[in-house]
Amino acid sequence: MNKIVIGILTGIVAGIIDVIPMIIQKLTWDANISAFLMWIVVGFFISATELKINFIIKGILIAFLVLLPASVIIGWKEPVSLVPIVIMTTILGGALGFANQKIKGKKNKI
Repeated sequence: MNKIVIGILTGIVAGIIDVIPMIIQKLTWDANISAFLMWIVVGFFISATELKINFIIKGILIAFLVLLPASVIIGWKEPVSLVPIVIMTTILGGALGFANQKIKGKKNKI
């Protein structure tokens, strides 16, 4: 399977996992859609980027780089809300990096 397709599909899965608690908390739809789309973009970048680092670290790094602009806006109004966002970004970013590498069948690069 094409590595870009793998990245987008794993990003969709991560987006669904991230948005489920947001829907339960009754957050606004713009926040839900934004988070979902962020994970699709993160999945794409993780899959398309050839960094020579551990794939889990690669996933976390790319997830935080994509999150950075939005985190300024979020943190400006509600800094406490960044705590769960940082936790989910770390977990899902690492999981996306791991899943992308396992599906593509490549060995861990350190």
